[in-house]
Amino acid sequence: MHSHSNKETHARTSSCCSGSSSCSSAVTENSKDVSNDSHTHEHSSVEKHPDDDDEGSHTQAHDHAGHNHQHGGSCGLPINVANDITPLQTAQQRFSWIIRGMDCPSCASKIENAVNQISDVKQAKVLFATEKLIVDADSDISAAVRATVETAGYELLEVGSNNASSIQPPPSLLTEAKPVIILAILMAVSWGLEFVNPQLGTIAFILTTLFGLYPIARKSLISIRTGSPFAIETLMTVAAIGAIFIQATEEAAMVILLFMLGEMLESYSAGRARRGVSALMALVPEDAVLIKDGKKTTVAVAQLRPGDVIEIAPGGRLPTDAVLVSDFASFDESALTGESVPIERNAGEKVAAGCLSVDRAVQMRVASEQGKNAIDRILQLIEEAEERRAPIERFIDRFSRVYTPIIMLISALVIIIPPIFFGALWETWIYRGLTLLLIGCPCALVISTPAAITSALATATRRGALIKGGAALEQLGTVTTIALDKTGTLTEGKPHVTNLVPVDGMTESELVRITASVEVGSHHPLAKAVVNKAEALALIVTEAQNRKALAGKGVEGFLDDKHILVSAPNRIEPPLDSLWQSKVEELEAQGKTVVVTLQDNRVIGLTALQDTLRNDAVDAMSMLRALNVNAVMLTGDNPRAASAIAGQLGMEYRAGLLPEDKVTAVIELNRNHSTMMVGDGINDAPAMKASSIGVAMGSGTDVALETADAALTHNRLTGLPEIIALSRATRRIIRENIAIALGLKGVFLVTSLLGITGLWVAVLADSGATALVTANAIRLLRVKLPQVKK
Repeated sequence: MHSHSNKETHARTSSCCSGSSSCSSAVTENSKDVSNDSHTHEHSSVEKHPDDDDEGSHTQAHDHAGHNHQHGGSCGLPINVANDITPLQTAQQRFSWIIRGMDCPSCASKIENAVNQISDVKQAKVLFATEKLIVDADSDISAAVRATVETAGYELLEVGSNNASSIQPPPSLLTEAKPVIILAILMAVSWGLEFVNPQLGTIAFILTTLFGLYPIARKSLISIRTGSPFAIETLMTVAAIGAIFIQATEEAAMVILLFMLGEMLESYSAGRARRGVSALMALVPEDAVLIKDGKKTTVAVAQLRPGDVIEIAPGGRLPTDAVLVSDFASFDESALTGESVPIERNAGEKVAAGCLSVDRAVQMRVASEQGKNAIDRILQLIEEAEERRAPIERFIDRFSRVYTPIIMLISALVIIIPPIFFGALWETWIYRGLTLLLIGCPCALVISTPAAITSALATATRRGALIKGGAALEQLGTVTTIALDKTGTLTEGKPHVTNLVPVDGMTESELVRITASVEVGSHHPLAKAVVNKAEALALIVTEAQNRKALAGKGVEGFLDDKHILVSAPNRIEPPLDSLWQSKVEELEAQGKTVVVTLQDNRVIGLTALQDTLRNDAVDAMSMLRALNVNAVMLTGDNPRAASAIAGQLGMEYRAGLLPEDKVTAVIELNRNHSTMMVGDGINDAPAMKASSIGVAMGSGTDVALETADAALTHNRLTGLPEIIALSRATRRIIRENIAIALGLKGVFLVTSLLGITGLWVAVLADSGATALVTANAIRLLRVKLPQVKK
């Protein structure tokens, strides 16, 4: 059930389009191609298994390209992002507005039906979570859309330049309850008159019913005209008028009262379910302090452009993604990441919009275009989530479209057949038919799933996880195995040099200087670790000449007219002698990655590097085991290094894998288990696509958010068991809701046909079921998620 009597909902979002202007660019399919840089080279280590021949060897590869890096290798395959999310533009122009007055997804459906009937409209889509209406047309249809939506009983607002300014306070409980209170008073007066004069009391009840029925009947007529003939308002209108005709006037009035009470409760519940989205939108301030030529001026956030320098006061929130210009500062990022402890940021580090400067005024350099900051991206994902609905939600939607007409037909047969064929009393069976009509209302069933999905997605967002819709949320609950990339996922992805083994007669500093000469300028973690080591030793590094990547071997260059090659040990030709090989094996046995430096084809030393395990990795694995979820590490690193990491975490591992090997491994796991693949969203994208569901660590780029089905913005591994537990709780709530909705209807259907219960009980059953399933769904806003055992 739902009402549109100026119930204010409190969400607003920004868009590139306004109600009166079209988007300047067409919407295209979201797809990314990630390919190898032309200068890719590999440090590879080959580990033979005892039973393998040469063809059974595995390779660990990574790229040292100037601006691309891919640990574990890059596949070079296109990463196809699902294109069934935000609706594709189907006309020359796209318009968007904010809609006020929606209480449940059925409202969205009514508006879509109404707007789609406008002749020039090519496509209309309502995004319920963010209350946005998107319309595609070849000409300006703003006036027609506005008239249609307002005629349907909703308020249409222009998309403003700022979210926070458009969020209005909720109406008071007294304002919400005023129609219900007035109707209750009129009913009490009618009952009093009935005791004095029954005939006058009957007239009073009829007038009371008509007073309450008027707005409902008006909405019913509007719904019929706009293509929604089987709305709850239509059923209520038919039932109330029928009750008056058979002189069940007291029950007719009670039906209207209970219906309005149910509407009020549903409006409150819907507001609670969307409160998380509203709070997110309110994070971005309206104005910012711009610093230009040494002068400070207050400007609207919409005027900020990348490169502008702004000042954030202590306790102020960032209006956009920005890079810290000041030396350091603490930021409260809990609104976006769920991390309650303020994070220390240094100069040059990027901070997301909506974060709060804790203790000092700071200067920041704007890093994001208008409408493309972290908050905007999250809101876009929430909007896209509505297109990725859970399979059960899609089924219930299809079911409800045929369910209501069938119920109306059965109700008509119940009214007609007994009196005509069995000589029963018309009054009795009209009454029972009308009761059946009200019991058959599908509102509770229709809202049972989206209410739970919306609540769960809001909870996930508050906990620092972005889940792309009901389909992904439902799939998470089936996961029994998790495959995780090592570098950047289980580890910090920031290796450091641990051991230097130079040839006799050479110092460690000289080995670092020569090795860094061919690694300088690379963005790969291993290369950066070597360069960082040189900086720590205060060495002057001269960049090698003619640096280039050797596919499948390493990277080379010339320093002081001497050929320098840096490569993985097992890619050296000819192979290392037994002395160097034993040193390599000793370091790899400690879980370290080893690279060899050669000068004019002579080995001059080994450099061993090791990544740092994430501080919550052990806790995450423990929580997953408590959920009976098995974890497997998939890595391109050598088996000894992989074994060391896996041993600390108590998990299985598969090492020496190229990207295509990871895909094969995930497909194999998927044969017997519902498998989640967790990675950085770029290198591991092929494996993510091969899994049942892909999850990206939030430290990745925007591609991570686009590629994966979910992303952990807080970068905490403990978020994995949390979202699995949340999904399982959501699936349980949905099953409970469906059982409540159908169970109550089934019980009262039988009792109504037998004449045990009447009209007012039917409405109570419907309103009560709707309120119960919504209240049950709201439990997900406060669901208890797994905790780390101390």
